Amino acid sequence: MKNLTLDNYLDSHYIHRSNWLRAAVLGANDGIISISSLAIGVATASSANDPVILATVAGLVAGAASMAAGEYVSVSSQTDIEKADIEREKKELVEMPEEELNILAQIYEKRGLKKETALQVAQELTAADALGTHIRDELGINEISKANPIQAALASGAAFTVGGMLPLLVVLFAPIKGMEYWLYGFTTIFLIILGATAAKTGGSNMLKGMVRITIWGTIAMGLSAFVGYLFGVSV
Repeated sequence: MKNLTLDNYLDSHYIHRSNWLRAAVLGANDGIISISSLAIGVATASSANDPVILATVAGLVAGAASMAAGEYVSVSSQTDIEKADIEREKKELVEMPEEELNILAQIYEKRGLKKETALQVAQELTAADALGTHIRDELGINEISKANPIQAALASGAAFTVGGMLPLLVVLFAPIKGMEYWLYGFTTIFLIILGATAAKTGGSNMLKGMVRITIWGTIAMGLSAFVGYLFGVSV
């Protein structure tokens, strides 16, 4: 067992994976469910393979681009908020240093330190790195939780593409007659594998992860098939 140090103590933890894992699971889950649901909806109203393949490929390309762009925009918005708060904190440290020091001391006191100890800790940390201390302890922003738009966009877009390719393969090789049932079956398997992989990577309960993702995926596919049957347009 290696000696724990400040540089390696988080290596065995899972929290540092949270940002990219969230984006990747969201992308893969959306890719599998949305492309399968789209294919099922078209397949239930079609008597030929070509419209199903065309709709699936178009959905895959548009969905991957939309997922990456949406993730980038949303995470960038979070980053903008973080930057705005940091700039505000810089200004407050210049204009009202005593009030900021007292706020910091109150934070430490609420965490369990005695009033005198809390004030001493606040003073020493402020002397060492006032802005960094307030960003971390007052705003709750740290290197692990800090948003990364590029990383989130790439992880989400790539995961959507991989997830969407799985139902596309089913569409390419399954017969049009009964294709929706092939898609149901294989998509359920894909979701179970995704749920297990995500849970294993994140260190959570695998059964819970598999059940959660499979139930919601099945509901989405069922609704899509219902729409196809409801309109019953022959394509």
